[in-house]
Amino acid sequence: MSMNICGAPCCWGVDDVKNPYLPAWEKVLEEAGLAGYRAIELGPYGYLPVDAKRVSRELGKNGLAIVAGTIFDDLLSEENYENVLRQTEEICKLVTALPPLPVHEGQHFAAPYLTVMDWGHDERDYAAGHPDAAPRLNEKEWGIMMEHIRGICKKARIYGVRPVVHPHAGGYIEFADEIEALVRDIPYELAGLCLDTGHLYYSGMDPVEWLKKYAGRLDYVHFKDVSEKVYRDVLNKKIRFFEGCGEGAMCPIGKGCLDYPGIKAALEEIRYSGYITIEQERDPRNSNTSLRDVRESVAYLKGVGYQI
Repeated sequence: MSMNICGAPCCWGVDDVKNPYLPAWEKVLEEAGLAGYRAIELGPYGYLPVDAKRVSRELGKNGLAIVAGTIFDDLLSEENYENVLRQTEEICKLVTALPPLPVHEGQHFAAPYLTVMDWGHDERDYAAGHPDAAPRLNEKEWGIMMEHIRGICKKARIYGVRPVVHPHAGGYIEFADEIEALVRDIPYELAGLCLDTGHLYYSGMDPVEWLKKYAGRLDYVHFKDVSEKVYRDVLNKKIRFFEGCGEGAMCPIGKGCLDYPGIKAALEEIRYSGYITIEQERDPRNSNTSLRDVRESVAYLKGVGYQI
């Protein structure tokens, strides 16, 4: 059993490619290498170029590989469906043209993965972390979104890329009832789960419980930690998810309120083997402290027995 930690551009504030304050992608890869990572996610579509030779050259300079690509978009709207299918195709073409990561004994599916997240709905963004107040999709709308996810997964499968659906605060797949409905409607043969400890906690769930609950569907894991005081303040304000992150709701691993010894014990109990990506969403204008924070997270996790 092997659990290897990786990085993600969101630790440098990279979530919205239209944000004018994003650091250069070359700088993110350089600092990820300096932090000791051997793998990193692509980040949102359009951040790294879809030029395999150029990306491969920069990855090689920094001793990195790609662990996952990302669909982070509106999965509900019919008018956006062709767009996300195009993104899926371009991402899968790119990641399969890059040097692969090792496959560990017991790992369900080989990396790179395609993480699939719903995003882009104001009414849910302002209700992030509020299961009782957040509006839900009706049966017809839910069915449309599930059909779109199935289409994305089938497209990824053509390229041999394993899709994993990631419940995300502020999207229409966030809360316990929605995760349970997702698992009911999307068969494991088509897609696994990427469970994120920070999003689970933010949305009112116990990460230890949910990692165990869906052990058989768990292909990939995200780690983040939560600053309890800031998180409570953010929930009281009922602001957008990334506005809360900009206020410091997320912090280096081991500095927040999540039970990381318990999380490690849970992953060992379910014999999870594979990759775990560290995230710490922030305002990109604060990315000057990203390398420091990432190093803190890496040092903490290595200190309790994770590999890199």
